[in-house]
Amino acid sequence: MYDSDNEVTFVVLTSPINSQPASYGKKNGMWYASPSNQGWGAAAKAERRKSSIIEADVSPSGAAGAGLKASAGRVIRIINNLDHTVQVSEDCEAQSGCRVLLNLRTSQPFEEVVEDLGQVLKMTGAKKMYTGSGQEVRSFSQLRNEFADMDTFYLSPGGNPGTTPASPERRSRSRAGMVAPVVADEPPKGTIRQRARSKSRPRVLYAPENEIVRSNQEYTIVDALKEEPTKVVIKGLRRTFYPPIHHPSIDNSPPDKKLQIHWVHGYRGIDARRNLWVLPSGELLYYVAAVAVLLDREEEAQRHYTGHTEDIMCMDIHPSRELVASGQRGGRDRKSQAHVRIWSTESLQTLYVFGMGELDRGVTSVAFSQLNGGSYVLAVDAGRESILSVWQWQWGHLLGKVATLQEGLSGACFHPLDDNLIITHGRGHLAFWHRRKDGFFERTDIIKNPSRTHITSIQFEPDGDVVTADSDGFITIYSVDADGAYFVRMEFEAHTKGISCLVMLSEGTLLSGGEKDRKIIAWDSLQNYKRITETKLQESAGGVRTIYPQRPGRNDGNIYVGTTRNNILEGSLQRRFNQVVFGHGRQLWGLAAHPDDDIFATAGHDKNICLWRKQKLLWTSQVAYECISLAFHPFGSALAAGSSEGHLLIMNSDNGASMLTLRVCGSPLNCIGYNLAGDMIAIGSQNGSIYLFRVSRDGYSYKKVNKIRGAQPLTHLDWSIDGVYLQTVTTDFDLLFWDVKSLSPEKSPMAMKDVKWATFNCTVGYVVAGVWNNRYYSSNSTIISTGSRATGQDMLISGDADGYLRLFRYPCITPKAEYSEAKVYSGTLACARFLCGDRMVPLWPPAWFHTAASDHSPSPPYKNLEHRRSTVSSTFESDTSCLNGFTGVTPSSRGAIPRWAHDDSPDEQTVAAGGNPDSEEDGVEYAVMLPDAFAVLDVT
Repeated sequence: MYDSDNEVTFVVLTSPINSQPASYGKKNGMWYASPSNQGWGAAAKAERRKSSIIEADVSPSGAAGAGLKASAGRVIRIINNLDHTVQVSEDCEAQSGCRVLLNLRTSQPFEEVVEDLGQVLKMTGAKKMYTGSGQEVRSFSQLRNEFADMDTFYLSPGGNPGTTPASPERRSRSRAGMVAPVVADEPPKGTIRQRARSKSRPRVLYAPENEIVRSNQEYTIVDALKEEPTKVVIKGLRRTFYPPIHHPSIDNSPPDKKLQIHWVHGYRGIDARRNLWVLPSGELLYYVAAVAVLLDREEEAQRHYTGHTEDIMCMDIHPSRELVASGQRGGRDRKSQAHVRIWSTESLQTLYVFGMGELDRGVTSVAFSQLNGGSYVLAVDAGRESILSVWQWQWGHLLGKVATLQEGLSGACFHPLDDNLIITHGRGHLAFWHRRKDGFFERTDIIKNPSRTHITSIQFEPDGDVVTADSDGFITIYSVDADGAYFVRMEFEAHTKGISCLVMLSEGTLLSGGEKDRKIIAWDSLQNYKRITETKLQESAGGVRTIYPQRPGRNDGNIYVGTTRNNILEGSLQRRFNQVVFGHGRQLWGLAAHPDDDIFATAGHDKNICLWRKQKLLWTSQVAYECISLAFHPFGSALAAGSSEGHLLIMNSDNGASMLTLRVCGSPLNCIGYNLAGDMIAIGSQNGSIYLFRVSRDGYSYKKVNKIRGAQPLTHLDWSIDGVYLQTVTTDFDLLFWDVKSLSPEKSPMAMKDVKWATFNCTVGYVVAGVWNNRYYSSNSTIISTGSRATGQDMLISGDADGYLRLFRYPCITPKAEYSEAKVYSGTLACARFLCGDRMVPLWPPAWFHTAASDHSPSPPYKNLEHRRSTVSSTFESDTSCLNGFTGVTPSSRGAIPRWAHDDSPDEQTVAAGGNPDSEEDGVEYAVMLPDAFAVLDVT
């Protein structure tokens, strides 16, 4: 056999004399090996059947190819995967395998050819052939087409797998230093020429054997070579993700830890009415999403009722104030149908459930009867007919129902002096319903159609007269005449615009709250509703949504107020109001976890950026833009926020002071993230481009490097550990890779499969493929909207479009992976992140999902700030290859600024703290709708 040292142009394996010849063309127990020095022509005459491998000594003149077409034969190199040192002849001493000329048009089965090749390498029972990247070769067609550019293949027995061959290193973009393959001189005329490679076919590059870094840890061939790419169907499109050479073993068992709500932040005051009560224990009762919250102010603790499977739409408290009735909206499956639950405020146990199958889309109103001790419960369906039903809840009996046929129904309640009289109110609607013994209802309309008046709230005087408030700011009192008919006894204007709530106190004082004018006014019902006093809430608090006395039955004047900006205040009309519960006033988008401390930041469309430590609000800062993404600097000193108008804001994380604002582009900045060193920030925008800025002065100085142009809007972003690559997810759930050094997209997913990522917030990829199309999901069309890997790299959290939060083991590769889940919302979960130490998961849900927004979670925590800086500095001083031409970085001590070789380019932009932003470019407009509350969960 001729090797590369003799500079031959065509290499053919010659069967060694001291080894058993391979069964080339074996038939009926006879051998048809070609005689020596007779070429392919004599071999073809030996038998009608074509042999797969020709055994002949060939001279460099190329006479061996005289009888074989160029498309029929190929030279490949075969290696024994069990032992790379096996040598079969002196001709193979310079190689860890042998070269053979393979006849691709043989009629012999491919499996027999693989077995014959194994005999050449002294292997017993060779069954499988693999490429250097671990892909199995199963046919001649693959050798001729898919693997036409590969010349080295590994043989392995099927029953006794051995260790895998070391994976070749991925070739970098720079071809300098690579060992070139052996290139032969121009073959003489008549010699078989190798077919030219198609330019459209990707080339797989390998490192030379002497440059391969081999691991001491052994991996079985089943774990690596036999592992195939994972294919996931997302929104009807199949996406392929390639496995890394080495990754943790697959464990489909559920995680050891469970999810438990620790704290719910915020209050649902933006779109809900009559949703705040005080229990006999002094706890505040209100609901957010699918959770009923019981807040103990003295103990600074919360309890949670989580029996609902969809969002709570209404709630009422029993006359004993020990039971609660709550109704939920209807879901997609049978388990989440609209129904009403009766549960205990002491034990948080569900006592009764009724309405399954009877209620349609949801429950817009629920109320207990008053006179008979709360034995009856009414429920109003959210369907088109707005069906009113009355239940005896202890037995689950339906006493009667009627279709109100009223759109925009706001509420319903029992009359306090008659359990068979029900009052409904809403847009242009106020009606009395008298339930007869046979279950039928008699209707009396107080407001005649058509009417634009919207009755927003209703209360009762001690003698049974009805007091109503409407959207025009008027309060109306209805009395009953001698014939039992209701008439308007009094009407007066109480507020400039709409009134959101009315509360009748025990001493006869009526409190009214204005939604627009933010006023709370006290009226004396015993003196013909004379105005007593009034107060006005601050503009930052919002308008009045609901009012409830702090100590029901006492005349101390202290009240709780729920506002339209999702805050709960406490105070009285004689003194100022203090904040009890803070919530974002509008849509909530941004979330970031601190790298070294158990704190996190939130931001939303209310232009507030807040910093939290578990349940405590550390600071809040009002900014000029709506922020939709957040990221902490790795040192924890600075907080970066991306706005919906393309601005980057830098805040001091200690006190919330605004340090810097600069214009990046005209599109929303959906995702931002720092690299581990903290000297570069990447910003993913709605226009599909990634903007890169150099960072110095502990995150307070920024200099624009360049941008990498893209076409699809970006939603999630992760940095590689070495800071050279980025991976992003688009709104179409495509996984894209970016080379920061060359400022270009990386178009080969296969080449990126072994890159190590500092975080994994992207929702698609090989190591998170199991969260898609999971066999245990109730729906086959579940869309994953957010995900995050724990810093310990042992857990994975994901949230979907149905409001489910799930905890998996990491990696989560197969759809058979089991999980622990919690249902916290009926809509799409926008973001979920692990806090420092992987103890908690803050999250919040969006009401409508237009595109996902994600934030970069920093690296695992260091001992302290100086330890982090010294570690980062030593890492980047020892390896400067990732800096892409940057000449060096000074150690990152406090106040030190990294020095770059080409910082003076005129097209770069440098902005430090206090600088002024410049306009860059315009982009696509973008809008989303989100809610206003979020929760912190314990992972226990």
